[in-house]
Amino acid sequence: MNWYLEVIKNNYANFSGRARRKEYWMFTLVNTIIITVLYAILMSSIDMYTGEMSSLGSIAGIIIGIYSLAIIVPSLAVTIRRFHDQDKSGWMFLLAFIPAVGGLIVFVFMCLEGTKGDNRFGPDPKA
Repeated sequence: MNWYLEVIKNNYANFSGRARRKEYWMFTLVNTIIITVLYAILMSSIDMYTGEMSSLGSIAGIIIGIYSLAIIVPSLAVTIRRFHDQDKSGWMFLLAFIPAVGGLIVFVFMCLEGTKGDNRFGPDPKA
């Protein structure tokens, strides 16, 4: 949870520097858990027979929308800093928009180890 809060509080829109794998994956894990819980609340509030949603579902839907908008910038920032850790340009993020395989390509890059020592984007975050 500390890694998630670190990205939100201190690196919300920080696109410079480097992010180690642990920072990226802990942020992604907590983010996924939050979204999953919110969607579970949303889906459980829908009546299976009538398809009507309770007021709790409406609130959950609004919270999902607000949270999704609020998390775009830090998600993009930590992904770009993860590319920087591998001495690659943040523009590599655009690979995610290649239909069918783009997300997989970015996933593989996010799993790769960063460059050891300093690179053009800053000092080694593990040091």
